[in-house]
Order: sequence, then structure tokens, then C-alpha cells
Amino acid sequence: MSGSPQESWAQPEGGTWRTVRTFTLTGGRTQPSRDVFTLITLVTTLDPPPASVGHGLQPEHLRILRMCAQPLAVAEISAYLDLPVSVTTILLSDLLEQGRILARPPIHVAESPQTALLQRVRNGLARL
Repeated sequence: MSGSPQESWAQPEGGTWRTVRTFTLTGGRTQPSRDVFTLITLVTTLDPPPASVGHGLQPEHLRILRMCAQPLAVAEISAYLDLPVSVTTILLSDLLEQGRILARPPIHVAESPQTALLQRVRNGLARL
């Protein structure tokens, strides 16, 4: 399926392999404009991606939008794109500034109750 996370970004196009240096993907930028991303930040697309390149989007931006129809962590996006995390966060900050994605910290699982509390509950149940 096109746009799936398993799709390789270096697929042959027109019989030739596409090779792009990472600094060209970021326009020479080395830092994201918005420093909100960690490796486990979850990213979700807000609107369906446009069908083609345009609207200020590169092919990598479109791939991110397609793969993030379901929430994905930054580390996963970087792995699927086969790009360094630093480059991925720059591309993600572009999309965040355009209002095309939502970035949120991961949902933390509630801390497990303390052993003393569990013992009091067990003792209370035993008394019933």
C-alpha cells in the first residue's frame, strides 16, 4: 500500500535511485523551529495530505502526513523515513507550524499503587 510506514524512501523512481543529501531536505537548517519533539512524542495528521507535492511540501512531508493517519512516535517516523531524528524533527516542525499535524507527549500509564495500599485493600476484602 502506498504511503505505508514500511515503504522505503529510497525506492527507484523512473528506473534511477533517488539520492538526496539530508541538508537539502531541511534547506540547510540544523535545528527545528519548534523544540517540542522528543523520541516518544506522538504525531498525528490533522487533515488528509494533499495528493501531490505542492503547498510548500516536499515528498518527505507528504510521507509523514500519510503515515501519521494513526499516531506514531517520532522515533518510528524517523526509522520509517530512514532519516536521522534531527532531520525528522525539522520536517515535523515545518508541518506543525503549518497546522498539518498534532504533536503530543505520550500517554503515561498511571503509576502502580504502592504495596502498602494494596495490602490494606487485600486485608479489607479478607474482613468481608
